[in-house]
Amino acid sequence: MIEHSGTIIGDLMLRIEDAWAQAEIAERARGVQAELGWVLHPENAGHGYATEAVRELLRLCFEDLGLHRVTATCFAANEASWRLMERVGMRREFYTVRDSLHRSGEWLDCVGYALLSDEWPGSAQPAGRPA
Repeated sequence: MIEHSGTIIGDLMLRIEDAWAQAEIAERARGVQAELGWVLHPENAGHGYATEAVRELLRLCFEDLGLHRVTATCFAANEASWRLMERVGMRREFYTVRDSLHRSGEWLDCVGYALLSDEWPGSAQPAGRPA
């Protein structure tokens, strides 16, 4: 949960997942990636609370849990969420057309973002990249 001055203003989700792998090495892909999600009460938007919370969640994923990859998705029209993903260093990997059914009954476009452990600012410099 996201708390400010003793009041809950949002919620976070972290779901650990297995990565895709060929059968011979599937064991090495177990529990190495995560999907993130968040919601913030609109009255608290624009103050950096969600950005701070998601950065901490990414830190937990990479530094404490040692995950390889973290993903997040949102409706393409949810500019605040995809801008947050970009702000914390995630890269856009896909844009889908009308693949998600909204509570309004409309099919909406979605965007997906990801970050790898060697892209996380707290990680050691990946091999082959100058420092």
